[in-house]
Amino acid sequence: MIRVLLADDEAVVRAGVRAILGAAPDIEVVAEAGDGREVLDLARAHRPDVALLDIRMPVLDGLGAAVELRRAQPQVAVVVLTTFSEDEYVAAALDAGASGFLLKSGDPYELMAAVRAAHNGAAYLSPPIARRVIEVGGGLLGRRSAARQRIARLSPREREVLALVGAGLSNAEIGERLYLVEGTVKAHVSAVLNRLEVRNRVQAAVLAHEAGLVEHSAHGTGG
Repeated sequence: MIRVLLADDEAVVRAGVRAILGAAPDIEVVAEAGDGREVLDLARAHRPDVALLDIRMPVLDGLGAAVELRRAQPQVAVVVLTTFSEDEYVAAALDAGASGFLLKSGDPYELMAAVRAAHNGAAYLSPPIARRVIEVGGGLLGRRSAARQRIARLSPREREVLALVGAGLSNAEIGERLYLVEGTVKAHVSAVLNRLEVRNRVQAAVLAHEAGLVEHSAHGTGG
């Protein structure tokens, strides 16, 4: 079971999200928080796999909670769930180490997909957010020409790994695709993040899209 800590200051929203995730046979909501400070206390007590955080909460907001949670318990993946899609919120969430960014107005099944992706070490963005991040990529990670210059420092194998990270695959799925053990994939991913000087897989995925790697990878592997 994927253990989820759910945080939102509105009880009605928490109830709705809990009901959606409760329909998944492999996901369990183990704790609910009404503010960011409570997130940290409950995370220590319940050891969740994924923390699903609203951005605007009292005492400590979701972004602050994400930063502190990633520092204290880096094994907990963070997914942000919010009504706010402004660029600064998206950028701040990615900088805070979030593995996903979802809009409350999105498809309920995105919740399940995002939780599973985060638990598997992959990244997940709501489609409108993914499009927006790529559109403003010049402000976040550089234009396509700049992105291609950055990935030029990678080895051929690292570029393959980056392309599959951009396609949303987990380490295990990348290993299956490239016939590598998961530990080797993890080492490649770490090397890619370091060489590209990005903080997390989401930023690496955006860079892969900016450079055109994802489209090339899909064509080259037959989809």
